[in-house]
Amino acid sequence: MEIQMNEMKTRREFLKTSGLMTAGAVVAATMPTRLMVHAAGSDVLRVAVIGAGGRGSGAALDCINAGGNVKIVAVADAFAERAQSAANNILKKFPAKADLPSDRIFSGLDAYQKALQVGVDMVILAGPPGFRPQHYEAAVKAGKHVFMEKPVCVCPGGYRKVMAANKMAAEKNLKVVVGLQRHHEAGYISGINAIRDGKFGDITLLRAYWNGQGIWNRGRRPGQTEMQYQVNNWYHFVWLSGDQICEQHVHNLDIANWVMAAVLKKEGPDWAHPVEANGMGASLTRGYNGKEVQGQIFDAHFVEFTYADGTKMYSQCRHQPGTWSPVTEFFHSSTQPRGRNVSGAGSPVKLAFGNPYVQEHYDLQQAIQKDTPIHEGWYGAISTMTAVLGRMATYSGNVVKWDELVEKGSDTFPKDTSSWDAKPPVLPDANGFYPIPMPGRFNPLA
Repeated sequence: MEIQMNEMKTRREFLKTSGLMTAGAVVAATMPTRLMVHAAGSDVLRVAVIGAGGRGSGAALDCINAGGNVKIVAVADAFAERAQSAANNILKKFPAKADLPSDRIFSGLDAYQKALQVGVDMVILAGPPGFRPQHYEAAVKAGKHVFMEKPVCVCPGGYRKVMAANKMAAEKNLKVVVGLQRHHEAGYISGINAIRDGKFGDITLLRAYWNGQGIWNRGRRPGQTEMQYQVNNWYHFVWLSGDQICEQHVHNLDIANWVMAAVLKKEGPDWAHPVEANGMGASLTRGYNGKEVQGQIFDAHFVEFTYADGTKMYSQCRHQPGTWSPVTEFFHSSTQPRGRNVSGAGSPVKLAFGNPYVQEHYDLQQAIQKDTPIHEGWYGAISTMTAVLGRMATYSGNVVKWDELVEKGSDTFPKDTSSWDAKPPVLPDANGFYPIPMPGRFNPLA
């Protein structure tokens, strides 16, 4: 079977053109407020960046490049140097689009709360994913429009919280876009449209890949508390990243769900998802590698997902140097038995921007300005929970059911994040090693 490699694509997605493209845009009419009347009676969209690392800083620039009447007026991050660096970068590149005095540059674990209290209309949520449910819930309660990075949670408890916040956002007529940028990319929109219209017959199989060479690792700094170390090195801790299957592979799993949503005509909170998963994985080249301790995540996952109609989706993700590294998605059908890339399978569509990272901000700003529906929180949460389901299957080595995991699965976010002295939910042993899930022993519902 010939497999064609796509160029590496990473973060976010679109929602427009066709009935399916508005899937997830479920907005209640109970609060029909004209939301383009912004703070202090201005038509400027005042934006706060919460989570000011590389992705948050990039999303802020994408927001500005989308061309709307926006201004970045607050930056918040757990670490003061990161918040200040992001603010300096925005001010340097777009001085007319930034108003960032020192008293609106916040740091600390409570920085997100401060940023919500300075008269902003919209927030960009791009901190470590484990914090996303907490930050999203707070933003929605405060009545803010939201752009949030993927994944939107890392565990079943976080999923339940995000879904509750999604309902609240719909009731408040808030606009929500999630950093699954393929939904805002012309090639993927065209492919999904063609699949939805039956151009390729019945879908028989899906394949999804995010195989790469590895990721960054930040060493322990002198004087850091354990909480500071883990938040700074967040990718390597499951309660913060959800493992690579959530943090990166969620993009490809989301495409598989999008295909099935097209086929099954699923939208909003009823977005398509697998009903069970089984898989295998391991941590072989990090953790207990005789070198610097790197945390607790796996370096490879393989999952067989099953949808309600029996359709299978085979999923791979990996972080291992010197290995085959495709990042792409394929569908197989009655007319395409050998498989075909989802992207570009249909007729071209025209968007305002060729860059999906900018296009998603354009779509969000247009929805706010024109008060049109856009609510990507539904499929953002469901596709993220698909990744969590896959992780629980690889960690346990057993079949895991969607309904049971959603209902009974635990919340891994710590009860106390009030200070840097608070204890994270995992701690190193006497030799400095962190607990790594063991298939055959790990309980996905514990």
